[in-house]
Amino acid sequence: MELWSWQDPYLREVVWFALCCRAATLLLQALFNLLIPDHAADAFSPPRLSEAGPWDAVVERLLGGLSRWDAEHFLFIAERGYLYEHNCAFLPLYPLSLRAAAAGLLWPLGRLLRARSRLLLAAAGLSSLCSVLAAAALYGLGRAVLRSRPVAFLAALLFSLSPASVFLAAAYSESMFACLAFGAMWQLERGQSWLSGLLFCLASGVRANGLLNAGFLLYSRGKRFALRLQAAPGSVGKLPPLWKQLLSLASSAVLDSYWDVGFLRYFKLRQIPNFLLALPVTLLGSWAAWTYVTANPRHCLTLGLERRKSEEGKPRAGFCSPALFVYVVHATALLVFGFFCMHVQVLTRFLGSSSPILYWFSAHLLQEHEPLLRSEGTGDQTVAPHTEKSLLASPDGSRCRGTPENPLVRLLLNYRLITPLSKCLLGFFLSYWLLGLMLHCNFWPWT
Repeated sequence: MELWSWQDPYLREVVWFALCCRAATLLLQALFNLLIPDHAADAFSPPRLSEAGPWDAVVERLLGGLSRWDAEHFLFIAERGYLYEHNCAFLPLYPLSLRAAAAGLLWPLGRLLRARSRLLLAAAGLSSLCSVLAAAALYGLGRAVLRSRPVAFLAALLFSLSPASVFLAAAYSESMFACLAFGAMWQLERGQSWLSGLLFCLASGVRANGLLNAGFLLYSRGKRFALRLQAAPGSVGKLPPLWKQLLSLASSAVLDSYWDVGFLRYFKLRQIPNFLLALPVTLLGSWAAWTYVTANPRHCLTLGLERRKSEEGKPRAGFCSPALFVYVVHATALLVFGFFCMHVQVLTRFLGSSSPILYWFSAHLLQEHEPLLRSEGTGDQTVAPHTEKSLLASPDGSRCRGTPENPLVRLLLNYRLITPLSKCLLGFFLSYWLLGLMLHCNFWPWT
């Protein structure tokens, strides 16, 4: 079976679960926005040039929670352009996409809704669509890199309940960036370098940290060049000429970037709550890097560029596979940079929308240490039980029918029976998903 095909029942389950999570997110933000009073935050609030009609009030009541904090910048840029200097901190691809969707797909609503309301509707639809596509792309990427369908499947399901879910649903660029970045990584794993490069370029037009993704292309070219030098004489003819690979490697290294941020500038006593807020993702990312390095010390020391006879057969599957090296380096670089040089409270959504490692490592821990999931195996299996109805053990030991065979749902339904590690991981994902909706959608500080 193809690594990514709509005939794959696992993929259909990923898409269905992602759609359900996005719908639940939209419903809950509307509920919380109705029940919880807005905080009087010192945030960007541009003047409204046109009066709101009755339908505008309905849209604002249902989707207003998606327009908080930086979302106001994106909506303002989409409606009026870059009028203020501080608007220039936001790259143009996402607001341009909102403007195109509002002016194109939603133009019949022009007589009922003002421009801002149509842009808010476009943001809800576009962000939801991109987050679902990102979950599907993450599943395909996981199948290609991890070579373990259960872990790739569970990771994609976890992405749908990401700690950064509120930003994947709001009028923020995280969902589009995750869709483009994960899609580019997946295409690169499939050998589609030009399509991957195009998607990486588009991702760089969404968020500035997309420039760091040039490292994936550079590493891919460099690895092929290094393996060519180590290839046996009989296999040299199968590869492109040496001068072409040198030229390709040099062209990939042209890009450089500089972020005007301060080292340790955020380390102040009054920022302790924000460091505590970023502590779970910091510990999880550090644990992931340590696990990988200790499992592959020689591979890491040689930067994954050494050809080893033990790897010439069937590649090792799972999180500690040598194929994950560049992804671990990427995630660790983002973690270190974000912790020491950025507003540390954004670290959760920064990593959650930029790197698959957060989801792969969480799925790896659950798969390795949770008895309820061990029956799923770790190989790239072709059996697809997840689309059928099955029997699950209930907390009292009896059996109950009618529950989809979804490993994440299984763990949640049997929450009292799972291990403390599983409770901590799922508690982190669910609590940040819920708290994000409660706080962010009412102008309270969040990640």
